[in-house]
Amino acid sequence: MTRIIAASIWVVLLAQADSSAAGHVRFAKRFQIPASAETVVVAEGEFEPRSIGSYALRVYGGASKKFPTDDFITGVIRPRNGVIEAVRFFSLDGDDSPEIVVILRAAGSGGYLSADSFRYRNRSLEFIAAVENLDKTADPIRALRDKIKTPGGREGAAK
Repeated sequence: MTRIIAASIWVVLLAQADSSAAGHVRFAKRFQIPASAETVVVAEGEFEPRSIGSYALRVYGGASKKFPTDDFITGVIRPRNGVIEAVRFFSLDGDDSPEIVVILRAAGSGGYLSADSFRYRNRSLEFIAAVENLDKTADPIRALRDKIKTPGGREGAAK
């Protein structure tokens, strides 16, 4: 009898965990790289807490309009502290070719921002720089631009 009660409690707890997780939609979106056929997919890690974990950034060839994620080219997995808030494409280094910027917001009461930037050229993905612990009203794109332009260039800026 005790086993039946324990099993019933376990089932109820699992159902509650599943229903509470259902209210939180994970970030998983597909983007077209500007002036390119390639597609970028950015997604928070599966089975991880929403507030911390990892995210994946994957690039696909995009040759098929019907199946834009058929031909994987390259990708990277990065740690995250917070939830992905947005993905933007900006030329951070002034060469008029947009970099991929992933913007994250901390889950705590401060709502601090962070951002990671990547360069995609010639079927290769390169991590450029990151900024962290920015005020919740800060401009992460400006912070990345400032960091990249500091003495030492990208190598000194990457974190």
